[in-house]
Amino acid sequence: MLSTRPQDHLDLNLQQIIADLDSGALYDARSHLHSLYPTEIALLLRSLPIDYRYKLWSIMAPEAMGETLAALHGEVRVGLIERTSAKDLVAAASQLEPRDMANLVADFSAEVRRKILNKEGNSRLEAALSYEGNTAGRLMNPYFVPIRGDLTIDDTLTYLREHKDMPANLDSLVVVARNNRYLGKISVPTILTGDPNATVSTLMTHIEAIPINMPIAEVATIFEHRNILSASVVDEQEVVVGRITIEDVLEIVREEADHAMLTSAGLDEEHDLFAPVLVSAKRRAVWLGVNLFTAFLASWVIGLFTATIDQIVALAVLMPIVASMGGIAGSQTLTLVIRGLALHQISSSNAMSFLFKELAIGAVNGVVWSIVVAMIAAAWFSNMPLGIMLGGAMIINLSCAALAGVLIPLFLQKRGIDPALAGGVLLTTVTDVIGFMSFLGLATIFLLA
Repeated sequence: MLSTRPQDHLDLNLQQIIADLDSGALYDARSHLHSLYPTEIALLLRSLPIDYRYKLWSIMAPEAMGETLAALHGEVRVGLIERTSAKDLVAAASQLEPRDMANLVADFSAEVRRKILNKEGNSRLEAALSYEGNTAGRLMNPYFVPIRGDLTIDDTLTYLREHKDMPANLDSLVVVARNNRYLGKISVPTILTGDPNATVSTLMTHIEAIPINMPIAEVATIFEHRNILSASVVDEQEVVVGRITIEDVLEIVREEADHAMLTSAGLDEEHDLFAPVLVSAKRRAVWLGVNLFTAFLASWVIGLFTATIDQIVALAVLMPIVASMGGIAGSQTLTLVIRGLALHQISSSNAMSFLFKELAIGAVNGVVWSIVVAMIAAAWFSNMPLGIMLGGAMIINLSCAALAGVLIPLFLQKRGIDPALAGGVLLTTVTDVIGFMSFLGLATIFLLA
């Protein structure tokens, strides 16, 4: 039996497409693409080396390009757009909903964008383009089903039967007053099972709508906290302008997860996996350079105690233990704070309480593990004072690591810098420097006094 795991499915598609392109069987390659969903084609394109990617794109039918481009992002999408004629781009974008079209044409040239607007003549597309890319306005779908609160359930069912264009994943209707002002919503199951003579207003639930300018990260948090499948989006006058579904939010959550994972290593989810070597090397060189500077800083601290290390060689053997333990402890706190900030669980009102808690955890772990390493070091080198100095340095470093793990991301966020991008580098510097300085400093003061 063939495996149905997504990874196995992707591997089979890659093997098939590469074999077809290598053998020149372009008709077979195009036929294979027709059997795939647009998101599967997008994943296939991201996973192909650049030469194969552009060769495959060149044989794609224009009607399949729109949803595929909408499922792509970053450099992969831009590279494909640059190799597509203006005529095909207009045709591809015209098949999309206004929301997806707006996200896509943002990467088009001004000339192509103008042609699409002239062809579509769509005020909804123009409105979608006017919203910032990271707000509910750009995320929402402008199609929704409004219903007046004074209608009966029986009237509502009649209205739905006559309604020709229903949005996808419809779980509720938006209850509105005059001029589409938001009142609440009524679920489809309630409509199907409710008293036919009851009015919509008596059965609706009032769930707070989402402002059109709300950042999409906050939208995702609302969906999580309220456990809802969809939400209405309103403008400044409380007029309903669209809806957001859980499907839209899941896509944002996935993108945020990718962002957090890559930025922690100084990378960007917009980058092409198969970008040219020199381009990729240049990007990574920036953070390698920053790390090199911090490494030299730690080495400089060690150099201050060269005379101490020369007299007690065991210090050089034990130094990495203090820095490593501090780095791990700090990373644990840093991860919790970054996640807490992203989920709005940590703010100025509770930051101090969290800081004291982490300091207490650092102190407790510092005492426990300092006893362990002190005993090991004392037995290893037959030097109890050396073990005590190692334990003392560990208490200091784990406490400082907890302090840095909380304060660094808070400081970076206040400065408008992504904590996931720069927090790790700064934390490593702090734990290394304090770890080396505390251990070597205590050894200099008490062992060589």
